[in-house]
Amino acid sequence: MKTSYTVTLSMLAGFGVGVVAVQTLHAQAKPPVYTVTEIDVTNVEAYTKEYAPAAQALIRSSGGKLLAAGQKVTALEGSPPSNRVAIQQWESLEAAQKWRNSAEYKKNREIGDKYAKFRAYAVEGLPQ
Repeated sequence: MKTSYTVTLSMLAGFGVGVVAVQTLHAQAKPPVYTVTEIDVTNVEAYTKEYAPAAQALIRSSGGKLLAAGQKVTALEGSPPSNRVAIQQWESLEAAQKWRNSAEYKKNREIGDKYAKFRAYAVEGLPQ
């Protein structure tokens, strides 16, 4: 009798571990989302001192990862953006939207809007 209970409990524990593993793998398979921002800066000094550091810190504290940012944009086809480009990686579109809809983002963006014009979009990554 004890053996059957042991086998049954072992099977249930194995099933539970399998379910957790499948859920973990499924969550890991979700591709990231990338935001791309083209920035036409009108006052480089003020933008660099007043806006950019706070914007970058907010991206990091909101769960984003800054992958590229700067003026060194090389056109491979067509004309490049006029000034700067920034690329961030996010866990999901919802995470990127939460960041952009936050009060902190909106407050900091008021500063950024004094020194630049922005064009931004999100692109879903491919599963790896």
